Amino acid sequence: MNKQELYQKLIDTFFEYDGAKKDFLAYKNEQELKEILDLWDTSREWNQDWEDVFWYLQKYFQYCAKTDHPQFLNRMWTGANTPSVLWEMATVLTNVSACTYESAPVSTLMEKYMVSEMLKIVWFENGEWQMTTGSSNANMIAMMAARNSRQKSIKQQGVFGCRALFAFVNQESHYSLDKAANILGIGTDNLIKVPTDRFGAMDIRILGELLEEYSQKWEVFFVAATAGTTVRGAYDPISEIIKLRNKYGFWLHVDGAWWGPVFLSPVLRERFLSGIEEAESFCFDFHKMPGTALICNMLLINNKKWMLSSTCGVGNTDYIFKDHGDEIHSEDDGDLGVMSLQCGRRVESLKLFLDWKYYWAAWFAKKIEHYYQLCEYAENYIKKSPELQMMFPRVSFNLCFVYQHDNLKKQNILNEAIREKLYRESKSLVWSATIQGRYFLRLLICNEDITTTDIDQFFQNVIEAKNEIDI
Repeated sequence: MNKQELYQKLIDTFFEYDGAKKDFLAYKNEQELKEILDLWDTSREWNQDWEDVFWYLQKYFQYCAKTDHPQFLNRMWTGANTPSVLWEMATVLTNVSACTYESAPVSTLMEKYMVSEMLKIVWFENGEWQMTTGSSNANMIAMMAARNSRQKSIKQQGVFGCRALFAFVNQESHYSLDKAANILGIGTDNLIKVPTDRFGAMDIRILGELLEEYSQKWEVFFVAATAGTTVRGAYDPISEIIKLRNKYGFWLHVDGAWWGPVFLSPVLRERFLSGIEEAESFCFDFHKMPGTALICNMLLINNKKWMLSSTCGVGNTDYIFKDHGDEIHSEDDGDLGVMSLQCGRRVESLKLFLDWKYYWAAWFAKKIEHYYQLCEYAENYIKKSPELQMMFPRVSFNLCFVYQHDNLKKQNILNEAIREKLYRESKSLVWSATIQGRYFLRLLICNEDITTTDIDQFFQNVIEAKNEIDI
């Protein structure tokens, strides 16, 4: 087959997958799938047969999770927006790295445009940015910028001989902050987990007491507020933390990986992100709630020009980038790789740009607000049901609930069995978690095609599954 024939066959395969009436998953256990895929069949090696390539592609489509299905309720992302899908294909086809202007001129300008839009909407002044490989990486870079800003010599001399640095996070914050403390030499013991209130947000009174205690002896350099915790969807009180920041002088980072993009909705921004414009840094994922194809993350730095290039830039790079040393000296410089930890940068700006140009901010705001309304609907369903029970008050978008049982141990076993049964029978896939020994189901709604009928169907699936389980 020539290239034209290959691309046509590929398009046909895409359409066959996208147009098929399908469950969210054709479940097979690992051993069954190993036998079907026969990955260790040596007869398929080195034969350069395009039919083999398409056979594997078809098997992938057949057995992968269909994330655009309304009963795929397991992750913080679902099927991607169509404009970003098209430009994801274009990104792969052109296969360029967005590290220098000369290798990626169009995407460099698109990225700068999108950043200017985000900085403007978030109200960050004189800001800087980076499109990263995800919020885990963005959290680490923010902590790294805060560390280097506090300890000016640490970039050249390392942490040896420095006064101990301490960071503070919600005890239900994302594990990437633990990883960041490890990688950056802060130490996980120096990442202090702040207890939460009954809604899952950092207890601001306890945070204040801890800051007062630790600042007497050590360097309090970083506090990460979470805008939508992974399990309960809690928002840490940014405005209250800013008052403490003004007193103790730490760097305030806001991890908005999950529901940070509520800043696109003026109504929800005021409710959940009040004060965000005064934070030092803010990261969020467009591949989650907004629906852009994976991965699409942005880290914004407020009022600290050249911070990222100074933090991430090091060593002799004149054989790749323009020779800036540790800083970018002009707004016209296009070598974005200087601002990044990695050298090669995947072109993520195209899909974000096309989503933005096709839908614009008002559409995203309406989409987010619709999710919030669906969450209210789901919460009311649970509260009206005699079988189901909310585990925690719903703060924002996450719904944590159980099928009730009068014995806690049996309730845990029952709900885990319900989840597994729904998954294996390809009826629904819902997330779960355990807090203080209590196992529960966690409903996440971030699929624009979900309706109240789909939510009803999910809860009916849960109830029907329980009726078939003898516990």
